[in-house]
Parts: sequence; C-alpha cells; structure tokens
Amino acid sequence: MARLQVYDPFATTGGIDELFRGFFAPVRRGDGEAPQAIRLDVTETEQGYLARAEIPGVRKEDIHVTIEGNQVTIAAETKRETEKKDGERVIHTERYVGQLFRSFTLPAELDETASEAKYENGVLELKLAKKPVVAGRKLTVQ
Repeated sequence: MARLQVYDPFATTGGIDELFRGFFAPVRRGDGEAPQAIRLDVTETEQGYLARAEIPGVRKEDIHVTIEGNQVTIAAETKRETEKKDGERVIHTERYVGQLFRSFTLPAELDETASEAKYENGVLELKLAKKPVVAGRKLTVQ
C-alpha cells in the first residue's frame, strides 16, 4: 500500500526551498535592532536585595532608577554619539538607539533613602534596603 506524505512547500529539503528561504520573513524597519531587555539578577539578603542589571554602552547620567513601595523601575537611554566625517557612509548598523525600561516587583517594601545604585563597566548594581518591619501595637479593649 502506498504511504501518504504531507507536502510542505517551506521545508528546507530542496533547491527551490533554498531559493525562497527568507523571502517571506518579516522586514524590520527603523534604526538598528529592536531593544533587548535589560538582563537582571536579583539576590536576597537579610538586610535587603542586591540587583545587578546589564546596561552596556550607556552613560551613568542616562540611567534613572525609581523605587515605589516594592516596585523598582530602571530606565536608560542609549544615544548615537558618532559624527559622520566627509566621505564616510554607514554600511551596516545593529546598535539600538532609544530608551530601555525594566520594572520588577519584590516581596518586601523598600527603603528608598537607604538604597544605593552604582554603575561600573556596563553593570548597574542596586543595593535595595528593606523597610524595617514595624511591630503591631496591641489595643486595650475598653
């Protein structure tokens, strides 16, 4: 008995497939690649949290960190700082130019006054202090 085989015109097994590979792929427009997410590692200690975020190619003046309760938001802006010289033309560019955002929520409230931020070698290090837990007060029933 003959075996039925499903025909897939986009399979990568034939010469015609090689001819049209990538032809139907979406075309991306705009300057550079799409923004990559800010990569982040967060660890917890008894005093608070330590967050390390990779933000290469950004000046520390262009990084903004906001703390609201237990939510932390990191915003950064990358800029193209190259000057075109006479007779020079860009052949290919992949670097993203624009704004990057990353927001995350932690399990405990944060003390923004005791928290610190340091940026070195493309890595933003946040030392986020936990707010001290206030013990509840007993009420006397009258």
